[in-house]
Amino acid sequence: MQRRKALPAVGLIGLLILSIFALVYATLTAETPLPPLGDPAKVGTGPFGIYFDATIPPIYLVIIAASLAALAALFIETVEIRASNRSRRSLEPSTYPLSPRVLAKKSQGHFSGPVTITVVIPAHNEADLITNCIKQVRTQLRDKDRIIVISDNSLDNTKELATNAGVEIYETVNNQKKKAGALNQVLKHLADGLQHNDLVMVLDADTVLDDGFIATAIRKFEDDRGLTAIGGVFYGEPGHGILGQLQRNEYFRYGRLLKRRRGRVFVLTGTSTIFRAHALKVVAESRGTMLPGDYGDIYDTHALTEDNELTMALKTLGALMISPSECGVVTEVMPTRKQLWAQRMRWQRGALENVGQYGVTRTTLRYWGQQLGLGYSAIALTSYLLLMLITFLAVDNWIWFPFWLGVGLIFIVERLVSVWKAGWKGRILAALLIPELTYDMFLNAIFIKSLFDIAFNRSATWGHIDSAHTPNDLKESK
Repeated sequence: MQRRKALPAVGLIGLLILSIFALVYATLTAETPLPPLGDPAKVGTGPFGIYFDATIPPIYLVIIAASLAALAALFIETVEIRASNRSRRSLEPSTYPLSPRVLAKKSQGHFSGPVTITVVIPAHNEADLITNCIKQVRTQLRDKDRIIVISDNSLDNTKELATNAGVEIYETVNNQKKKAGALNQVLKHLADGLQHNDLVMVLDADTVLDDGFIATAIRKFEDDRGLTAIGGVFYGEPGHGILGQLQRNEYFRYGRLLKRRRGRVFVLTGTSTIFRAHALKVVAESRGTMLPGDYGDIYDTHALTEDNELTMALKTLGALMISPSECGVVTEVMPTRKQLWAQRMRWQRGALENVGQYGVTRTTLRYWGQQLGLGYSAIALTSYLLLMLITFLAVDNWIWFPFWLGVGLIFIVERLVSVWKAGWKGRILAALLIPELTYDMFLNAIFIKSLFDIAFNRSATWGHIDSAHTPNDLKESK
């Protein structure tokens, strides 16, 4: 699918990252002499001897570095909380039409009927998964709830299998806009007939819900009239060797971070999210004015990452969204480096284009901070590893510094603790450190490639990424 021209605001990220690179380069090449090293001591004799140096950096530099990092994190967190509080407390429907107080006031004294849920499953050639998906969803639904399968340009028997399972079927008509286009065709008509208490769940066919996911979400919507959306906390399916475990470790850390943030959402995952129907209507009515996209569309079909863009759209309108830890889901992991590269290129470039579309606002400052953090990581980690390699090749005897070994040990402990619930495989991979550093370098390369593609206005395409999973793979992870 041809992409629209990237907005100039995205270039700000690249400019700031280049500034950071220039600062790092100037620091490394400065003529100011470094503190002299001490005389290295040696433990052991002969080829088994180990050299070490107890010299530590000046304490004031350590304090400055730690303070700058803490202040940067505190600034981003403070702005995000203030922006969230401002939208939640707003009573201005023209500014924040999805503010919790606006929604609560609008529904006060009006009973829109009991909460119902309609599960919408977009399916493109999902014959191997669709039957199992329908079965596991049906166990969590009540008699009044609905399941709609969208058969989008499927060339297999997805439609027939879904029909045999006894659910509603919708076939897309001339859809050339992938998943977002398919969902728009259904949701436009579906949302018009739903009331404030009616919910819509968008669920991928390759996703397995935790037991009680839907019941937990319904209860939270019933308890809070101002709640707009609930996203799943995703974990990776089993298998696919070291590459699969690296992705599972990444997802476990993300889930742990969400729990520490008390469910405050970064992204409403496209694999499983439940929306209040009224919110989808407001998004569609705001496209082309308050929001990017075409009027009447719920999902922006120009966005590479439609779930990330919809999250920004809802936040811009003042919506309250959460991802509670009780709403876990198991999703696919990419089995090969090529497929992982394609997936993450879409995610990363989509994220960069999204922040460019929305610009720098209180709502988007957290996202800008994340992208700048990725840029700094790409520069700092690459420079550090390159310096280590050059030093190793240049010296006759490798010298260990206890201070930096201590810093490295703290880093390893953090990596280990943050994936403890991933099991012994995840713990071993984190403790070894090198595999995860290699994985981080892989992600950094994707970030840099995305920046270059946007800078040179290279077209981006998105095709369906097939994964070699089976229904049994997904079941085993439960």
